[in-house]
Amino acid sequence: MTATKNVSKQISRIITAHRQREGGGFMVRRPVPSGSLDMVDPFLMLDHLGPTNYGPGEAVGAPDHPHRGQETISYVLEGEIEHRDSHGNHGVLTPGWVQWMSAASGVIHSEMPTQKMLKEGGVMNSFQIWVNLPAKYKMTAPRYQDVPPEKIPVFTSNDEKTTIKVIAGKVEDVTANIDTRTQIYFLDLRTTGQYTLDLPADMNAMVYNFHTEPIRVGNEKAELKEGQMAVIKTDGQPIGFEAAGSEEARVL
Repeated sequence: MTATKNVSKQISRIITAHRQREGGGFMVRRPVPSGSLDMVDPFLMLDHLGPTNYGPGEAVGAPDHPHRGQETISYVLEGEIEHRDSHGNHGVLTPGWVQWMSAASGVIHSEMPTQKMLKEGGVMNSFQIWVNLPAKYKMTAPRYQDVPPEKIPVFTSNDEKTTIKVIAGKVEDVTANIDTRTQIYFLDLRTTGQYTLDLPADMNAMVYNFHTEPIRVGNEKAELKEGQMAVIKTDGQPIGFEAAGSEEARVL
């Protein structure tokens, strides 16, 4: 007879993102918000835009709309987004770029496909994340942190089977270049093997699988499929990640 090994529970729930139309008619997957937001504070929203393959003249975006009292984070995987706002700021985000916009006292902005995307079409695949600002920052001046892919630090594990883009936070000795108003992590993890991630003891986690390959997460090694998100109560324990198949798995 063999003893049954007790596995401490980490995963509070697994959410399958629902689809809905936003902005000018583009489709998003939205795992947050879904039910209680208590465990994912200060995150208010996570939208996965795409991947959508647009033909010439088909691409759509989000025309002028307001933000206030929060931060809007755009992370582009494929395609191009043109940004304009009421303060005269303008820029184009291409694959790998991150825009960390602290709306604070308020901006009106638009996020639209570029003229190139409109003319030629192509795949659009990106994320938008909303983060609540602490009260003391809500009425400060808006600010932008536009970060090209070459300025985003990348952690590589000793066995070289795991790489992590450190957009916000810290992984071992690799620290992000982006300054955040509250302590949060924003990581893009790829693995063909296993990796154990340490987080601060008081921090919970959301793990969203936006890739086609499944991944196992947490002490329970629960399998996340494409479009699913695990909400994890760490209780000071590290989080395990393991590719569920022979191909590379990838999660936020």
